[in-house]
Amino acid sequence: MNTKEEKKALRAEYRRRRAEISEERKRELDARICREITSLACFRFADTVLMYYPIKGEIDITPVAAEAFARGKRVAYPICDTESRTMTFRYVESLSELREGSYSIPEPHESAPAFDGGEHALCIIPAFAFDKDGYRLGYGGGYYDRFLKSFVGTALGAVYSEFLTDALPRGYYDIAASVVVTERGSVITNAEKEKK
Repeated sequence: MNTKEEKKALRAEYRRRRAEISEERKRELDARICREITSLACFRFADTVLMYYPIKGEIDITPVAAEAFARGKRVAYPICDTESRTMTFRYVESLSELREGSYSIPEPHESAPAFDGGEHALCIIPAFAFDKDGYRLGYGGGYYDRFLKSFVGTALGAVYSEFLTDALPRGYYDIAASVVVTERGSVITNAEKEKK
């Protein structure tokens, strides 16, 4: 089985397992992950937080956005360009500014100011699973890998602890997160260690 097929099979397995988590347990796990994220130095010292809007059972990190707004940080959400398969993060001043966009995911308006980089930014990344090296199993579109290629801030993966594994199949273009956060704490990955 090649990497692409292996990822496809794992995606189906993790999607099924994620759907089996009860709503009550999911709410509890999501809240713990949000508290963990907002307790980290990379969140405290970030001036900008790049968020994702949770869909299809993803971890609801909306409380992180609320906390970022409360602390005077700038908050941005992605707009996906389905032709080039790239993302541009644009700033919002409240979640009410988001409108349904590509893949039926709420997005900022195209006229909103764009995030233009900065090492004091934190990008929170969704996934079905992460491994301890920070590599992720996403939806397979490559949007985050393309974005992270030139991102100089801290990339943080959010995942349930039962979906944090020793190793995932990875391709040449896959880019690792620096930190992976679960409801049980955080893991500093080799990607972050190699930056130092």
